[in-house]
Amino acid sequence: MSEDIITELQTKIAYQEDSIQELGTVVIAMQKQIDQLELCCQALKGRLKEASALFSGISEHDEKPPHY
Repeated sequence: MSEDIITELQTKIAYQEDSIQELGTVVIAMQKQIDQLELCCQALKGRLKEASALFSGISEHDEKPPHY
């Protein structure tokens, strides 16, 4: 192999290593965001259950009139 080819391959490998490291950083950040969103969804589910329990006794207003 000539010296130019070796230098070119080393350069490509260096860029690929940088790209892989950047992608790893992005994946870690995305996983943290996903974890936060999952916690938020769980909290919202809990609040929805609480709200539905509060409004479960007010079903007479939600019923359709007899002519429907």
